[in-house]
Amino acid sequence: MSGHSKWANIKRQKAVVDAKKGAIYAKMSREIIVAARMGGGDPQSNFRLRQAIDRAKAEGVPNDNIQKAIDKGTGAGVGDDLQDITYEGYGPSGVAIMVVCTTDNRNRTAGFVRTSFSKYGGNLGETGCVNWLFKERGEIVIASEKIDDELLAKAIEAGAEDIETGENTVIICEPNDLDRVKEVIAQSNYKITTSETVMLPSTYIEISELSIAKQLLKLLDVLEDNEDVQKVYSNFDMNEDLVKEVMS
Repeated sequence: MSGHSKWANIKRQKAVVDAKKGAIYAKMSREIIVAARMGGGDPQSNFRLRQAIDRAKAEGVPNDNIQKAIDKGTGAGVGDDLQDITYEGYGPSGVAIMVVCTTDNRNRTAGFVRTSFSKYGGNLGETGCVNWLFKERGEIVIASEKIDDELLAKAIEAGAEDIETGENTVIICEPNDLDRVKEVIAQSNYKITTSETVMLPSTYIEISELSIAKQLLKLLDVLEDNEDVQKVYSNFDMNEDLVKEVMS
């Protein structure tokens, strides 16, 4: 696996630190607030809200927190200062990075992202400098090393286009087919870890040096830990042995 899937896999291997839960809850709440404000509080008719709720639940956010965020998003004037903005740039070895944020202070967020890129061997670029390297796709992660042939056939019939296996099984499809493929999986005995639209790279940069790998993963980690940052996408590829060495 590469890029977003690779980074997601690395994050799943990291220990969950209680001190970070507050930041995660705040981050998920912001996404829910904006989604509810833009498309209403019904997840059945609001695709973005439905995805935000799924992400929040996957991160362990309590249902009460989720409902409070929906209520804030649909309340008059509440959350109007939140806005979406995406930053683009290059990490160590020219790795393309997209940072998707929801913020109430563009100057604060831009300053943080710019400083983070500079500190860890990258540089923030202009809008559009790397997004052409990515394409929006639907991604479903299943907590299993593989799925049986019958379910695989049903998933393909529903719109699945690519299957990646590893510690988890990752199914890739067109964004419009995401709900249909997810429904097929949900009817099986397999557990869906996450289901969302992501930006997957069309080309990859191989990272093989330990020092570069440490610097790159630190940059991605710092970006993801910020409350303003919703998602981070990149086009690096790294073998599992190097990942283990970085994390040791």
